[in-house]
Amino acid sequence: MMRISLAPFIFAMFLILACVSFFSAPALANNGFDLTRSSIPAEKILPGGPIKDGIPSIDSPQFISVEQVSWLKGDDQVLSLSINGVTRAYPIAILNWHEIVNDNISGSPVVVSYCPLCGTGMAFSAKVDGRVLEFGVSGLLYNSDVLLYDRQTQSLWSQLMTESVSGPMQGSKLQMLVLHQMTWVAWQKRYSDGQVLSRDTGHIRDYSRSPYAQYDGISRIYFPVEFLSRAYHPKERVLGVEVAGKFKAYPFAELAKHGDNRIADKFNGVDLEIQFDALSRTGEIRLQAGGVPQPAVNAFWFAWYTFHPDTQVFVLP
Repeated sequence: MMRISLAPFIFAMFLILACVSFFSAPALANNGFDLTRSSIPAEKILPGGPIKDGIPSIDSPQFISVEQVSWLKGDDQVLSLSINGVTRAYPIAILNWHEIVNDNISGSPVVVSYCPLCGTGMAFSAKVDGRVLEFGVSGLLYNSDVLLYDRQTQSLWSQLMTESVSGPMQGSKLQMLVLHQMTWVAWQKRYSDGQVLSRDTGHIRDYSRSPYAQYDGISRIYFPVEFLSRAYHPKERVLGVEVAGKFKAYPFAELAKHGDNRIADKFNGVDLEIQFDALSRTGEIRLQAGGVPQPAVNAFWFAWYTFHPDTQVFVLP
């Protein structure tokens, strides 16, 4: 009776599995995204922990009236977006668990994003280069900031850079919309007829607690960043604005020294008015002429600085 050795077959299978593991490891580490031609250093794109879509975006958002909201406390923070006379509030208590809401307001497709690690709420038009995109959470980070991806092309998008950094859409820009962060009590006073994102998200989450615990108040940053300034506490809130390619930060620690909650400033030839509330650590920026709101980012200092190390900073003498 002929005896067949299994050793060669076992060895061959070992080689096959080793090769599969070797060649698939980068893809797995990058959550399946191709970073070979990324516009930012691929080695600085880091896994945040969850897999692709491990943090589920809200793709069919439901909204309720102010009168139907009983679970938000007065000092809870919301992101406010107004388009064509319709104003919607997106509670950060919900966004902490989902980070992205794909929405449509009065026929305008939008994406509302929030990065808990950078404290940055930003909204963009979802229509890019003539096509409407739907976004998800990639599970990857750059400079501790969320990298979105679009489901149509699998391109990665940097929230704070407001552009695609890899994939077929690389180099395309996102149109930033005016988004205000404010307390629930302030929002409902201003927009009593507004709409509020419902906790009926299709996912089971405990929206009464934050998955990031006391992160906002501690100096520790969970992921490495390229540039770091110790001029302020890493989690100091700032209003960041871009004017014709120049960037400026308005730290609330500086604004609070002024003694007035409306401050006039000229930046890159434009007259601005900064409105802020030191107690709630919220604010907005408007043009002095006509009071037109300007796109601005309410962010942690470390996050704004690492993306804009050449930023100007508002400092009172």
